[in-house]
Amino acid sequence: MEHNKLQRRFIRFYGRVQGVGFRYVAYQAAQSAGATGWVRNEFDGTVTMEIQGTEVQIDKALQILAGGRYLRIDRADSRSIAPIPGEKGFRVRY
Repeated sequence: MEHNKLQRRFIRFYGRVQGVGFRYVAYQAAQSAGATGWVRNEFDGTVTMEIQGTEVQIDKALQILAGGRYLRIDRADSRSIAPIPGEKGFRVRY
């Protein structure tokens, strides 16, 4: 993959990821990295995210997220999906 090519990933996070500010940290991380997409709590206790940007932007956001104070990511399943042209911003979905 090219480092500056637009990519999009769907990621499901497992661990202590709800009730610990995970979505807020994800939002801040994406904003800081210049990535777009969304994050949402799921009924099964996981958190899902679609994040879009360059490989560098996505990796930066995920590094910031992994360093969140109260959360604990035990596992993250990730797959590449088609980018959404013209997407603006990163949002928390409810």
